[in-house]
Amino acid sequence: MKIVVLAVGGIRGPLAQVVREYQVRAERYWKVEVEEVDAGAPGRKSPPRRIREVEGERLRSRIGKDDDAWIITREGTSLDSVGWARALGDQALHGGRDLYLVVGGAFGIASRLKREARRRVSLAPVTLPHEIARLVLMEQLYRAGTILRNEPYHKGAS
Repeated sequence: MKIVVLAVGGIRGPLAQVVREYQVRAERYWKVEVEEVDAGAPGRKSPPRRIREVEGERLRSRIGKDDDAWIITREGTSLDSVGWARALGDQALHGGRDLYLVVGGAFGIASRLKREARRRVSLAPVTLPHEIARLVLMEQLYRAGTILRNEPYHKGAS
């Protein structure tokens, strides 16, 4: 199973190096790719709803019919680290498809994309900037791999 972190916009500044470091660590356990789509919508001052729709179509166009998509949203199911590990382990064992973990832009994710996704998962009950959401997501991918292999990185309760 390949895990594709599909995100609106890129990461710049000091977080870019940290996100990349956790991606490299996560790649010890998973086939991880990152795909980014452009943020925003045509027009000078597009309303947030229009921006979500345009970004949603850009995201949807990258997800194949046979792929699974999990939307990362604060309204999703909350998983602790062990829950992430179990969910990813089950997906790898039984899913048989590539998994797209979708991170939206500044105005969130289009409703249609949320409805079509197989799962909605929360990283936190608060709204996170997409750069921080991507950092947390990459770290959880790494952590999940260590949990599944019973390696010492995870110190939380199992």
